[in-house]
Amino acid sequence: MIVNYNKNGLVPAIVQDAQTKTVLMLGYMNKEALEITQKCKRVTFFSRSKNRLWTKGEKSGNFLNLKSLKIDCDGDTLLIKASPEGPTCHKGTDTCWEEENAQDFGFLSDLEQVISNRKHTPNDASYVSSLFEKGINKIAQKVGEEAVETVIEAKDQNDELFLEESADLLFHYLILLQAKSYCLSDVVNVLKSRH
Repeated sequence: MIVNYNKNGLVPAIVQDAQTKTVLMLGYMNKEALEITQKCKRVTFFSRSKNRLWTKGEKSGNFLNLKSLKIDCDGDTLLIKASPEGPTCHKGTDTCWEEENAQDFGFLSDLEQVISNRKHTPNDASYVSSLFEKGINKIAQKVGEEAVETVIEAKDQNDELFLEESADLLFHYLILLQAKSYCLSDVVNVLKSRH
């Protein structure tokens, strides 16, 4: 790997959680910090303010364990994927931007939040709220119905209907998870444990 260090002999290193993909922090590395990081598998930086090497977590115990390291197309920025042991920021937050380091499934996470809002703040005009009002049996029944309809469409040749039924199944399954006080990340954790 050829690194184009700046005039001060440093290269910016973006640290991302290897699992959640959340950006945790930005630090700087010199050649020695990069070598130590690769050898010891704990992310080490060069502190510009203290003018010395420092391993993230050396005082707090909140280490960043190296999972992978890549360099960008210009050779002047590193992307480090790491597994954090505790909060990353010296202020005690998950990230240096005070964001929660949580698994995010994009639109599905947004949809989960909408479903949770409908559960905890019912709305008379909401289909989801009406399902929660009818109880777990009705929600489970809907998941079963959508599963059967998805299987039926899988056996036919209409891809559009198959995808629509698949979306209905996933939607109602997310409602069922919320009804049982779980979320998609709980299911993902079970899958990870089986991997």
